[in-house]
Amino acid sequence: MLEFLTGTGLASAAGLNAYVPLLVVGLIARYTDLLTLGSGWQWLEHPVVLVLFGVLLVLEFAADKIPGVDSVNDVVQTLVRPTSGGITFGAGMSSVTGAELAASADGGSWWPIATGVVIALAFHALKAVARPVLNAVTFGAGGPVVSFLEDAASLITSVLAVVVPILVVVAVPAIGAVGVWAWRRRRRRRAQRAAAEPA
Repeated sequence: MLEFLTGTGLASAAGLNAYVPLLVVGLIARYTDLLTLGSGWQWLEHPVVLVLFGVLLVLEFAADKIPGVDSVNDVVQTLVRPTSGGITFGAGMSSVTGAELAASADGGSWWPIATGVVIALAFHALKAVARPVLNAVTFGAGGPVVSFLEDAASLITSVLAVVVPILVVVAVPAIGAVGVWAWRRRRRRRAQRAAAEPA
């Protein structure tokens, strides 16, 4: 059960920032005993992979803070974030090994990856839909602030998912609720503005 919560937290975090949970998993697995990766996932803690994740994190971090560029980044990340979610869910569960992946013809061993993809895609979709509206409403000023909050939420959720996975039961729904609330609020404001404009 705790492994499932760990996977869920990591996949949710990947929906906000693809590289934060990958880096967290790799660093924690490499430098602590809190997370022992299965043999199929040990590549995540390799130094070259960690450096690559760090570089990609810096690029996404910068792109997500620039209004307009953040929306283009969200389009690119539509493939990357769900992939990261699948990888981190599988690694967090440590239930899929390299041998199981090779023998996945029965379809049974792919469920952790597929679950992570779906979870990350849901959080990514909330983010990608809300960001253009936020940028329009705040004339671009709100995007960088929200991006910092998303990065912080991704980091906190990733660490909690590994260290105290039971807190994922609170953190993931809270992040989702904030995203839905922000999206609905922006829609209401747009509708009010449209109604107030002279015909």
